[in-house]
Amino acid sequence: MSDKLISPCISICKTDPITGFCYGCARTHEEKKLWKNENTSNEWKKNNLAIIVNRMEGWQLETFKESYRHKKNEGISIFKKKLLEKNN
Repeated sequence: MSDKLISPCISICKTDPITGFCYGCARTHEEKKLWKNENTSNEWKKNNLAIIVNRMEGWQLETFKESYRHKKNEGISIFKKKLLEKNN
């Protein structure tokens, strides 16, 4: 089994114009690019996960945790799953 970390993207890809953080995963555009870069280490990704979780609070944090857990376990975010179900 691969030890590759799963991207924190939960398919809610809109950037807050004031903070520059994504509403879904709380990452910046630069952080998103680094996640996609095959040379980015798992250590950096683990640290970044901790950073983005610390950026969130309240409902955003709870929603992220639930959807990210679902994505890790089921291979798809809750948002994407609901979109697929709606279109079928």
